[in-house]
Amino acid sequence: VLHAPPFYAESGGRVGDRGELAGPNGTFTVDDTQKIQADVFGHKGRLKVGRLKVGDTVMATVDREARMRAAWNHSATHLMHAALRIVLGPHVQQKGSLVDPERTRFDFSHNEPMSAQQIAEVEDLVNREIRRNVDVSARIMKYDEAVKAGAMALFGEKYGDEVRVIGMGDFSTELCGGTHVRRTGDIGFFKVIGGSGMRAGIRRIEGGAAGG
Repeated sequence: VLHAPPFYAESGGRVGDRGELAGPNGTFTVDDTQKIQADVFGHKGRLKVGRLKVGDTVMATVDREARMRAAWNHSATHLMHAALRIVLGPHVQQKGSLVDPERTRFDFSHNEPMSAQQIAEVEDLVNREIRRNVDVSARIMKYDEAVKAGAMALFGEKYGDEVRVIGMGDFSTELCGGTHVRRTGDIGFFKVIGGSGMRAGIRRIEGGAAGG
């Protein structure tokens, strides 16, 4: 556990950062970062060499490549969510997700399998927004104001009076505390790589971003 850690702790389906903690007498490899309490993050991993003790000053280094790739997939997930609502209808709501450096897995409400044409339409919409290369904005707003402005909340998340709103042009607006790209063009290219049914009324779709 660190004071003021730079690592992102798993939240909203986005996995925790990994990296390294280097102290005066040892080095610790961080494989995952989790929230222990609201503002207390726990770093899970293994001691690579030497030893660390309470009170040590350490150099915390986040795996920048993994964080960047996770940001590609996270921002692509926001665009995919908006595209699903356009193609399938406004009844689509997020029911779970997993975002890591390799892929995005998104569970959503829908009563029937997606057709090949619908999947292609979702891909096309997401890649159109990527090509537009619009700024990705982050604003702190009152929760009620954000919802009135059309921001979508994530399934299972608890929100305070103030929330962080991630906007991607006029296409996507969601409440989110995670890491994202600066412009949609940074995502590069998006591809749906799979999909399945989980239980009645819930579908799963998986995809990945190539990076720009």
